[in-house]
Amino acid sequence: MRAGWPTTHWRRLNGPARIAGVDLARGLAVLGMFAAHLLLIADGFIWTDPTTWMAVVDGRSSILFATLAGVSIGLVTGGRTPLPAKRMAVARLKLVLRALILWVLGVLLILTGVPVYVILPAYAILFLLVLPFTSLSARTLLWIAAGLGIVMPFVQPVFAGLPIDGEVDAMLGWHYPFTVWIAFVLAGLGVARAGVPRLVVQVRMLFGGAALAAVGYALATLPLPQDDEYWSSVWTAEPHSSGLFEVIGSGGFVIAVIGTCLLLCRLRVLKAVTLPLRATGAMPLTAYTVQLLVWAAVALTTLGNTSDFFGFVALEPFWPLAIGTILGCTAWALLIGRGPLEWVLERATRAVGPSPVRR
Repeated sequence: MRAGWPTTHWRRLNGPARIAGVDLARGLAVLGMFAAHLLLIADGFIWTDPTTWMAVVDGRSSILFATLAGVSIGLVTGGRTPLPAKRMAVARLKLVLRALILWVLGVLLILTGVPVYVILPAYAILFLLVLPFTSLSARTLLWIAAGLGIVMPFVQPVFAGLPIDGEVDAMLGWHYPFTVWIAFVLAGLGVARAGVPRLVVQVRMLFGGAALAAVGYALATLPLPQDDEYWSSVWTAEPHSSGLFEVIGSGGFVIAVIGTCLLLCRLRVLKAVTLPLRATGAMPLTAYTVQLLVWAAVALTTLGNTSDFFGFVALEPFWPLAIGTILGCTAWALLIGRGPLEWVLERATRAVGPSPVRR
């Protein structure tokens, strides 16, 4: 092990080459997914009723993950300025390899029998779909994201009615339909192209996202244009509905969350306080995967099978898993460095060429 390694890992996590607010947002997404998986959450989030506030994680955590995927893709393909053609080709090939690895890992996690909708297959498909857009400007990307976000919820009920086999559904990550969710990834890519380290962009994300959330959730309360199954699917902000107002409201919400995280990490004291969450957000794939593997192991040992959701939730696993993950990720980040699965991804794609952008 190299001399001075603790300082090296500290600088990697806290230095200027890493955007702390993005890591913080990823850490919140990880905890939100844990809560959505492991807690029994009442339906309906009502701002004026604190007893419903935990429902904020339902649907929004996975949308936050998807939007942050777009941000990450934007950062590794040049940040504000898209990479030149040759370097972009290398970056795209690396993303293809990452997508394939994520898809295989997702399928393996599905085979554990843990009763959750594994997001990694959808993640992998979204990585591939976004590749043709990586050379576009921020303005163009955000307009395309907005257009898809408005149009695709009207089309999605047609796709949702297709006779898709349950196994194919899982392999495609269809609980997170890429036909709609590509809008979230492109929005994340767009804000990365706008320059997420810039104060003006962060403020616009906070207020613009909050405005979209307010408009989307307010419009969802209006009566249906027609009282039928199609309009019930479109005219809604319900979590995981892929409805028009979920896309607008929850999409705006997560952009505001990312903007808030970026602004908070401008303050040194808050950046320091949020170190454990940022360390978790620096290795989201490891945190997500280990959660499901621990779930499978504990459920198999104590319940005799991995598919008993209510039996496992009755063990009250959220806090032990959440606290254990945060502590484990923090120790790993400071003592060893890059998360183990993140290290594997980086190594697996190294043969293509050096990383076009260092983070």
